[in-house]
Amino acid sequence: MFLLVLLLPFCLTAPWAIAQENKEQQIIWAEQGDGDELKVRLYFFWSPTCPHCDRARPVIEQMQKNIPWLQLYSLSIAKPENRHLYQQMAEALGQEARSVPAFLFCGYMTTGFHEEMTPVYLQSSLSDCREQLLKAPDESPEMAADEMVHIPLFGPVDSQSLSLPVLTLILAGLDSFNPCAFFVLLFLLSLLVHAGGRKRMLIIGGVFIGISGLVYFLFMAAWLNLFMLVGDSRWITAIAGVVAAGLAVINIKDFFLPDRGVSLSIPDEAKPGLFKRMRGLLNADNMPAMLIGTVVLAVVANSYELLCTAGFPMVYSRTLTLHELSTASYYLYLVLYNVVYVTPLMMILGIFVFTLGTRKLQEKEGRVLKLLSGLMMMGLGLILLLHPSALDNVLTAAGLLLLSLLVAGLFYRYYPYDKRA
Repeated sequence: MFLLVLLLPFCLTAPWAIAQENKEQQIIWAEQGDGDELKVRLYFFWSPTCPHCDRARPVIEQMQKNIPWLQLYSLSIAKPENRHLYQQMAEALGQEARSVPAFLFCGYMTTGFHEEMTPVYLQSSLSDCREQLLKAPDESPEMAADEMVHIPLFGPVDSQSLSLPVLTLILAGLDSFNPCAFFVLLFLLSLLVHAGGRKRMLIIGGVFIGISGLVYFLFMAAWLNLFMLVGDSRWITAIAGVVAAGLAVINIKDFFLPDRGVSLSIPDEAKPGLFKRMRGLLNADNMPAMLIGTVVLAVVANSYELLCTAGFPMVYSRTLTLHELSTASYYLYLVLYNVVYVTPLMMILGIFVFTLGTRKLQEKEGRVLKLLSGLMMMGLGLILLLHPSALDNVLTAAGLLLLSLLVAGLFYRYYPYDKRA
């Protein structure tokens, strides 16, 4: 996750130095160059295995050539001394050295890289810092706010840091409209309407959704650990793109030819077993038996539900590992993804409990959901193959979602569903 942090006001003796806990050590942010020209230091920490760093390095090096008063310190954390320096400097700023690329200047620290926004932001902030030091060397430079947005509870945040959270919301939101999950939950609740009442419906539905979210989280964690193990290899990203595109083709096929060939759906031969387990819950005569039966049903059902949108967890997990984050941050993103994933299921449960209504997923609706997920997955697969860094741009994910919704909406409205190929 990209972070932008604002240091507390300078409270030290030197106008462009910040003392660490050891008063004898200082971070120098500016210095006098030849001819008494004030030069501002930019500390750039990077890793040779980081794809974002590979894109950032030539841009930052060119920036130094274009700005005569910029003093660049390009430091690879592959060297232990540089990694230790990064940790010390981040600690002095009250931050953690959790990811690269990282840029430290004028008492501020920002991480992550976006081809369009980061260079503009850095140049603007460095220029503002230098101008303020020239005009009022005894005062602290203020952070340029051109690329900042204000988020409640979090305060000022670099706009490029929004790309991964927005991508998480978009992919998880689309993944949550899982036709297999809807089918199982709606059928289960329909049975409970007639035989269980609100209390039993709420308990069974809530446990079913909770276990579904847990199983999905574990599934995604397995993908995450696999990608963390293999590292930042581009061919792994390409393989993920190929697999996503292949799954997308099957989902799109399921829209046009729902009864033919390979399908990412709950197999017809598996449905009687699921229905039997559902009806068994209605006959449970005590709470422990009912809860155990619900857990077993959720695990079995999710083993089939994972087939419906298997590409999204894989694509998202791979995209996540392309960002240099801490392990805790990776798992927090998985938690966010799964909270969004189960939200529509919770809404369905709430509506059923409140209205005691019955609703089944129609064939037309299920096929359109397949088409929508297939279109989105195809776009993501092609991006991973051709230009993975495009997913750093909020507009990429948003534009892909809108285009997929538009195409799926047109087919929903005009496609002749009564004609089977």
